[in-house]
Amino acid sequence: MKVFGITGWKNTGKTTLTERLVAEMVRRGLTVSTVKHAHHDTDIDQPGRDSHRHRLAGAVQVVLASPLRWALMTELRGAPEPPLSDLLARFDPCDLVLVEGYKSSPHPKIETHRAATGRDPLAASNPSIRAIARDAPVDHPLPQFDLDDVSAIATFILSEVSL
Repeated sequence: MKVFGITGWKNTGKTTLTERLVAEMVRRGLTVSTVKHAHHDTDIDQPGRDSHRHRLAGAVQVVLASPLRWALMTELRGAPEPPLSDLLARFDPCDLVLVEGYKSSPHPKIETHRAATGRDPLAASNPSIRAIARDAPVDHPLPQFDLDDVSAIATFILSEVSL
């Protein structure tokens, strides 16, 4: 299982690029899984549903299963957030895991950058960033791709992870 990340400042197109890369990689015949890191409180469960009630009652883990999908929810209950490596260990075998977020983790990444943010690229201080997907050229020596050139970005990523 190979791992490659998509990182960048808020509102620079990380999720859109991740979604488009998944579709492109699947089109190329690969099995792809994803990790989405959120810095804020998030809940995939719905208040009032049975599984939500189980969690509120104190269950540490709840599996929600249906004929179409299943999800395992784990309540940290004050424990520290697990490292990315622990989460990756839970994945079923696949060709590639695309990780959105986790700026400081050491896995290789591409940075999304938009000129409108007015921010310098993260790549200036993050050696795990291998390229920049941007809406306008930036002053940085790393390879750069247009944010919309998903095919070229996918080819770059697959080359980086030897797939």
